[in-house]
Amino acid sequence: MGRNEETWRVLCGDELCGEIVIDNMDMPWVHGSFVAGPAFVKVKPLFDRELELLEQDDEDPAAWEAAYDQVAEAVSLISPRGPVAEFLLHIEGDRAWFRWSDEPFDPE
Repeated sequence: MGRNEETWRVLCGDELCGEIVIDNMDMPWVHGSFVAGPAFVKVKPLFDRELELLEQDDEDPAAWEAAYDQVAEAVSLISPRGPVAEFLLHIEGDRAWFRWSDEPFDPE
């Protein structure tokens, strides 16, 4: 299986929020189809709010950061090789895109 066919998992604690089947890699972003799992209903409003703020183009970066912090606290991203240390994940409908690192991102 090539990297473009990998399946990544999004977990809410021990519950499956969904799976991302990778179909495009435009580094640093990875894109894929998203299939919601049983626990996604718990975090969908967090992803919706985060995207709403992101699309407002820097009107209030602190509000977006606070919204994304809620996403990052609620879910974990698991690669086929195991959990990743840091990630930036967006989910909209049946699509997901993210960037990730085995090391924490540099603070800005």
